[in-house]
Amino acid sequence: MTRPNDQSNGTEPVVEIVGRVAAVRPTGEIDITTAPFLRRALAEALALLGASRVDRIVTDCSRVTFCDSSGLNALIAARLEAVQANASIHLANPAPQLQRLLRMTGAEPLFPREDDLPACGRPSAGG
Repeated sequence: MTRPNDQSNGTEPVVEIVGRVAAVRPTGEIDITTAPFLRRALAEALALLGASRVDRIVTDCSRVTFCDSSGLNALIAARLEAVQANASIHLANPAPQLQRLLRMTGAEPLFPREDDLPACGRPSAGG
């Protein structure tokens, strides 16, 4: 099953399995309109973690141009679910704007950094 995917607007992040990592790759702006798509992608990654297909989740923020409180809330909600599964949500390559948002809100320590994320694999598909 294929989902609509409009990466230019940042509306549908890709979830890829790279080795034992679920890489969530949002693009563009993450705001009140697009945050639900990020939530869905993070839920997909958490399901992969729960099914033992991956060991950790990394959100590759290198293509995120803006993130507001809605995007931060999506990340924090996913982090809470990950903590319940004895896991964490790592962030890779957050832009300065996202780093400032994390610092200003005190959320920076909640998300370990992992900037040497392996190269892109193929989008996840059942199997």
